Amino acid sequence: MSDRVFNVLFLCTGNSARSILAEALLDHAGRGRFQAFSAGSHPAGRVNPYAIELLQKQGLAVSDLRSKNWDEFAVPEAPQLDFVFTVCDNAAGEVCPVWPGQPITAHWGIADPAAATGSDDDKRRAFSQAFTQLNRRISLFINLPLTKLDAMAIKRELDGIGRLGDDS
Repeated sequence: MSDRVFNVLFLCTGNSARSILAEALLDHAGRGRFQAFSAGSHPAGRVNPYAIELLQKQGLAVSDLRSKNWDEFAVPEAPQLDFVFTVCDNAAGEVCPVWPGQPITAHWGIADPAAATGSDDDKRRAFSQAFTQLNRRISLFINLPLTKLDAMAIKRELDGIGRLGDDS
């Protein structure tokens, strides 16, 4: 098995919910094989409290999570990215910075739990649903034989993971 650590960036417009959930999930599930980051094109400046609450309930680390601009990852001293995933449709449609190293990209659109309306329980359910969908996609991703596949095969696999429906 390779000792290589893959750097993964999750993007969303506000970087307060979905991309934050994905960062925490991958950092936990990746067990040192992956280093996860998240950012947004127009960061909210704070992590959504429902995201923090859910992550804490799941026993995931939250102390290093923060809402940040994706420009932090487009500078020469930033970590060289292996993968960049957009998790919201807005970020997928925006012109992204040029990522050093030409990482493999994919779109894994997830409904925005921060846009949920209704009671606190309704909002918690929306976050839980996004968490479950991201967890499934990340589980599939980390189990890919990345060191045995070429870039085109990996891209096909990642695009397929991104097309998984809500009921998958």
